[in-house]
Amino acid sequence: MLEAKVGREREGSMGERERVCVTGAGGFQGSWLVKLLLSQGYMVHGTVRDPGDEKNSHLKNLDKAKENLQLFKAELLDFDSLCAAIAGCTGVFHLASPVPIAIGSVCDPEAELIRPALTGTSNVLKACCIVKVRRLVVVSSIGAVTLNPNWPKGRAMDESCWSDLEYIKVQKLWDSAYCSGKTEAEALATKVASEGGLDVVTVCPSIILGPMLQSTLNTSSSWLLQVLNGGLEAMEDTPWMIVDVRDVAEALLLVYKKPEAEGRYICSSWQTTAKVLVEKLKSIFPDRSYPKQFTGESADWMLSSEKLQTMGWKYRPLEETLVDSFKSYCEKGLLITDDV
Repeated sequence: MLEAKVGREREGSMGERERVCVTGAGGFQGSWLVKLLLSQGYMVHGTVRDPGDEKNSHLKNLDKAKENLQLFKAELLDFDSLCAAIAGCTGVFHLASPVPIAIGSVCDPEAELIRPALTGTSNVLKACCIVKVRRLVVVSSIGAVTLNPNWPKGRAMDESCWSDLEYIKVQKLWDSAYCSGKTEAEALATKVASEGGLDVVTVCPSIILGPMLQSTLNTSSSWLLQVLNGGLEAMEDTPWMIVDVRDVAEALLLVYKKPEAEGRYICSSWQTTAKVLVEKLKSIFPDRSYPKQFTGESADWMLSSEKLQTMGWKYRPLEETLVDSFKSYCEKGLLITDDV
């Protein structure tokens, strides 16, 4: 009965299909979400920095894009551009957020990561309030969940666990600014929702892998690609919490459609370590060159996606994600193939 209600809402008045906005539509996750939304009959407003840029051409080539996709030039720090993109939409998926591509690639963390994440989310929240959208889905990160030294050892981290901003600053991790920005931005969205100003649901994905639709290399794919290309002699044995990009898109649409969805949702499928992941890759792609040494001890924390699964979310096998990632890198000429 709930699904029937959602179907009627998507049709809108006088049979018009529902319009939704996706910020960061040209990115790794954004592209797959746009593809899914178009396949489900939605009219999509996608925000990108430059609609005419060749790197966004993959969006225009998606099935049903010609009729149902409109790209808007918008910046996170430009409130008016976001308002223009969200106008006429009943729902918004906020994905746009700067991510460091590698260690040392960020010169000014405050200006390049934290401020755009926080101010950008604030601008999206304000625009959604003005337009009066039905629901806003904000994509956060497990970086806003897992960095909490006070969480009980041996207990799986759930949606009640929040990263500690002071702890992040003290640790001075290379991606600490990203985690800080995500934590602050999600906290802001949660505060607005709790005050009753807007229906907001947040989703916290882990490391997102899977096939690429876009032409430019994204951060998480670059990590796996580096391992597959033999770019590492040694590797720190850190935890790898993995989820498929296509499964995240399904999760985002699920929490948007379900009237009972509320609060935040951890979105993670597979938990492993760097060493175990490399062994898995060896078994699938034995002819690659892999790291031979692993340093440090992997953290013993766990994530729980039970809340999302209880609502009906399912995920694909890890092998499928790794194989499809591999094929995608080959197709885009990113994989060194001399030894294959």
